[in-house]
Amino acid sequence: MRISVKNILAGAILVGLAVSPALAQNKVGTINIQQAIVSTKDGQKAAAELQTRFEPRRKEIERGTAAVQALQDQYKKLGTVGSDDAKRKLQSEIEIKSKSLQRDSEDAQAEFDQEQQKVLNELGGRIMQVINKYATDNSFSMILDISSPQTPVIWASNTLDITNEIIKMYDANAPSTMAPPTKTAAPPAAAPAPKTAPPAKK
Repeated sequence: MRISVKNILAGAILVGLAVSPALAQNKVGTINIQQAIVSTKDGQKAAAELQTRFEPRRKEIERGTAAVQALQDQYKKLGTVGSDDAKRKLQSEIEIKSKSLQRDSEDAQAEFDQEQQKVLNELGGRIMQVINKYATDNSFSMILDISSPQTPVIWASNTLDITNEIIKMYDANAPSTMAPPTKTAAPPAAAPAPKTAPPAKK
């Protein structure tokens, strides 16, 4: 069952006793980063440009889809009246055009996704600068991205980061700073069991 960040924060506030005084002082905000990017003027402009750029490809794929559908309708009309040879030729043509259409559609989608990702990365870098300034100016300790449950934390105050402290503690207790263990002699090899003569035959 998926539990949203909003529910977690609401539950912590309601419980009250489970929230430490230090944590209660932290100011946490949420943002739908995907919606923010596409809702900016630059985001809307970039989306419109992408649509215009790929519109010819989309129409071409639509025409190919209509052509394949027309062939499939023609094949159905043959029914039991058409010759087997005519059916085989038509079926082969349908398969060839369908595979070609699928490749063209997949290529167009992959290219569109790649270009869209470039735009999102560029705009994402710009909007992160705005988020950083806004969060700092308004004394936020953490900003959670509610559009991406996999990586919700997109900004956090340096005062919450314990990375350096963990590194120092690890280095202070690393095995390399400790005395090496004493070597012990290898245990002697077990002596082979003595061979016994086979019992004499009666």
